Amino acid sequence: MNTSTKPLNVLFLCTHNSARSVLAEALLNHLGKGHFKAYSAGSSPRENQKPNPLALETLTKAGISTDGLYSKSWDEFGKPDSPHMDLVITVCDNAAGEVCPYWPGQPATAHWGYADPSEVEGGEEKQREAFMQTLHQIRKRLEIFVNLPGTSLSKLSIQNTARSLSKD
Repeated sequence: MNTSTKPLNVLFLCTHNSARSVLAEALLNHLGKGHFKAYSAGSSPRENQKPNPLALETLTKAGISTDGLYSKSWDEFGKPDSPHMDLVITVCDNAAGEVCPYWPGQPATAHWGYADPSEVEGGEEKQREAFMQTLHQIRKRLEIFVNLPGTSLSKLSIQNTARSLSKD
């Protein structure tokens, strides 16, 4: 894969596609500078699911665009006219344990587990802090990922690198 000619497509998966996967999508699109195109989806978004308002607030406060973010099912990315994914990363333990649909092109896969910031108890301020911490944790991994040399972006290298980043 050569990111100088086309962006590397990355899909972030979670159960509801309302917090962690949305944060990761927006952040990679922000950091990727056109070399990466991020998407997000959920294994089972609720009917009329929308991104968590605190996720959108956190992104906005961090100066990251929320344009075009919406909750969607991972089924949208298994369709024939869907973008080809180069890497699929689960960001919550529920989605990591589920049977994923067939991804055309057999993309590299990895799991980066993050606690669900929307489940933090103790009021809105504690939840805001949890969302900021989650964004910070995702940023640490993505900054390493987007700064990899182009030679590290072959399918096997992507998978190995993405999986090794889960240990950080």
